[in-house]
Parts: sequence; C-alpha cells; structure tokens
Amino acid sequence: MADETRESKIKDCQIQVFWQRFLKANPRNQSPLTYEDAWSFGDTPQMADELAALVLAGKKTATTSAAALYEIEQEALPQSGTYSVLLNGSDVPKAALYLELVSIMPFDEVTADFAFLEGEGDRTLAYWRRVHEAFFRRAYASAGLSFHDQMLCVCEKFCVVYQEE
Repeated sequence: MADETRESKIKDCQIQVFWQRFLKANPRNQSPLTYEDAWSFGDTPQMADELAALVLAGKKTATTSAAALYEIEQEALPQSGTYSVLLNGSDVPKAALYLELVSIMPFDEVTADFAFLEGEGDRTLAYWRRVHEAFFRRAYASAGLSFHDQMLCVCEKFCVVYQEE
C-alpha cells in the first residue's frame, strides 16, 4: 500500500511539473488555467500508448466513452471548455488537451465524420464500430451491464494545446 501511495505522489508531481511547463510556454493566458483531469486512453498500457501516439501525431482529435460508466463511477461528464492532461501507458504526461465539444448520442448514431476524427485504424465508421463495440462490451461486462446499439456515448472533440516529446 505504501508503494502505491508513493507511486501516486510521484505521478501527481510529474503531472504538476508538466502543467507548469505548459503554463510557462503559454504566458499569454491571463487567468490561471487549471486542468480537470489527468487520464489515458483505453484499458491497457499498450492501448494508451498507441492512442496517445495518434494524438501527438495530430491524427486523433476525438474520443468516445460510455455515459453509463460515468454514472456508475460517480464521475461528472466531461465539459467543453476545459483542459486535461493526457498520459501515456506509463502514466507519463504527454500533452495538454482542450476539450472543444462534448455531445451525447446513441452508439448507432455516431457518424462517419466523428469516426474519422478518432483517427484509429482506417478511420472508417465500420472500423470505429467494430473496435468500440469490443471495447464497450468489455467495459460494460466488468460493470455488470450489457452492451446494446442504443447505449449512450460521450463523444468529445479536443485539440492539443501543448505537447512534449
């Protein structure tokens, strides 16, 4: 338990140092900016690394999550106009993101345009549906839920406002 607390403190410190470098690199910001969350994509370190790489390459400017899981985990839904810190699979800060737009829609109403913005695979809606259904089935099963085409998705469009190599 002590090791977990120590690792958490080190991670928090790394995130704070990263955020301060972002603020220093953007002195035109007049008001003190804060970030809502530090997070990584997916459910494995490998997936987090792969998707973070797409963000850093400019290919991935959107993401989708399951609305029901926010409720189960008692977390607030993302809000447009906020900042967050993107972590890689090793919990190292890689980018500061600005959340431009949040919309909620059924899984089967996510558009081809949005799937393209997600930047994954061949960027088609068919690919997006296949990989997201598999991901949501796993996430829903672990929460005791069953996936269905009308499940509500939280669709987020973001931009990178700062990144480090």
